[in-house]
Amino acid sequence: MCQKVMHQRSLQQKLFFNMFREKVLRIVKGIPKGETMTYKEVAKLAGSENASRAVGTIMKASYDTAVPCHRVIKSDGSLGEYNRGTDLKEKRLRQEGAIK
Repeated sequence: MCQKVMHQRSLQQKLFFNMFREKVLRIVKGIPKGETMTYKEVAKLAGSENASRAVGTIMKASYDTAVPCHRVIKSDGSLGEYNRGTDLKEKRLRQEGAIK
């Protein structure tokens, strides 16, 4: 019985994360060229204000070119990481006019 409850809880957590992931990707796809959002802002719009680290994990794992992960930055204004390298993130944001 205990194993069954744990399995159900695990499935619920996976389902929640997958739903959250889809919301995050949809939000990030909507960030216009030349603009940025913070990991925290994306998390809040996706329904989990305190899940900014989860947003970072989702961005790190996304290699879909339709998802402009480089447009998501840290709350302190620094760029944060990028799965294709921080130099490329900075270059893309400069090209788009999001940073000077």
